[in-house]
Amino acid sequence: MDVQANFNKIRNDIKSICERTGRNSDEIQVVAVTKYVSVQRARDAVEAGVFHLGENRDEGLSEKYHEIGDKAIWHFIGSLQTRKVKNILDKVDYIHSLDRLSLAKEINKRAVKPVKCFVQVNVSGEESKHGCKPEELEGFIIELAIYSNIEVVGLMTMAPYTDDTTRIRQCFALLKKCQLDVQALQLHSAPCKELSMGMSNDYEIAIEEGATYIRIGTSLVGNENGGV
Repeated sequence: MDVQANFNKIRNDIKSICERTGRNSDEIQVVAVTKYVSVQRARDAVEAGVFHLGENRDEGLSEKYHEIGDKAIWHFIGSLQTRKVKNILDKVDYIHSLDRLSLAKEINKRAVKPVKCFVQVNVSGEESKHGCKPEELEGFIIELAIYSNIEVVGLMTMAPYTDDTTRIRQCFALLKKCQLDVQALQLHSAPCKELSMGMSNDYEIAIEEGATYIRIGTSLVGNENGGV
């Protein structure tokens, strides 16, 4: 697995997409999803110039953080149990899965400074996916304003895993609309300038629809542990 070559290809893809759509490629951050790979493969990513690493379990995050530390910017990208908050807060720079008030309350209680959070939105309507409903988003954002240690930097979603590119695009476009609605609230606690959407199979569409963070696993660092 040549992580450097993979990253070069992804960067070239990003540049081409941005040139085609009139965007600035500097706006796009690649988060290497390292949950299915070893510490060494995560190190390979950092050495290749991928400084944003994403983990979805506190154990995996702790293991890699212990070895890599502040050489990377750490993202927690999985569903976060309230009882696990205390295990990750001193390590992560971003949480991509804020989806309920009980979780916000726990983050706010345990944080020593504002935590950069993406609110997860279930734009596909799939029961298997976490996230608040689009029609409930604004109310949720307003409720979050009382928590001084929560900064809503953006929104996150996962599109359906399908070959139907029209459906994927609709999901990403809906998240962009949600972002604009949140920005219109003009809340200091929720600047909501970022969109975390797009993975190995659909990041081109995500960038076309406004993504600023794309979460890439298999096509960047591979898969050593049998996950999907």
